[in-house]
Amino acid sequence: MKVDRQRAVAEALALLDEGGLDELSTRKLAQRLGVQQPALYWHFRDKQALLDAMNAELQRRAHGRRIPLPGEDWRAYLTTYATGFRTALLSVRDGARVHAGSHAEAPDLPVAEAQLTLLTETGFSAEEALNGLVALSRYVVGSSLEEQAEQLRPPRLDGIEAGDFPLLSRVAAAYGRSDGEARFRFGLNLFLDGMAAHLTGHEPSR
Repeated sequence: MKVDRQRAVAEALALLDEGGLDELSTRKLAQRLGVQQPALYWHFRDKQALLDAMNAELQRRAHGRRIPLPGEDWRAYLTTYATGFRTALLSVRDGARVHAGSHAEAPDLPVAEAQLTLLTETGFSAEEALNGLVALSRYVVGSSLEEQAEQLRPPRLDGIEAGDFPLLSRVAAAYGRSDGEARFRFGLNLFLDGMAAHLTGHEPSR
């Protein structure tokens, strides 16, 4: 029985949400689809190929606008892009783990070219633009990975004595009151501030 690729990816994401990445397998997916496991190899040669397809579907579902608009400010675009990227990763359980190590698919190439074009037209060299985009992606993935881990195992913020650790006790309480999005945006703004400072204060690296 031939497997519909889109249905297989959708069911794989549903399985991911139910049990997490450690419980996801092609065997369980085949059972869910009512087919024999080899039938999946028509579309996915191995589990990593399945994860690549799942990651691509996450981006299509939840990432929203990925291509910069004509004349758009680079910082405004990267803020929109990074925020949408985070939304996509957090839309399912272990979404950040699915993305980590995944390979880009053909539809991602025009996105990358448009991003590089925007940043080079702004004044970054092509190498700086690429390295900036990679660093931004890793910030989003890393912060999302930690945020999803904290959902399963919240950090222990009690037991810090103010007398011994006055600053730590104060910020621990503030951390407990803050939310993931606020912390993400703070870090994102620090990152973009650094890119802006590099753009205005340094010659492009060759």
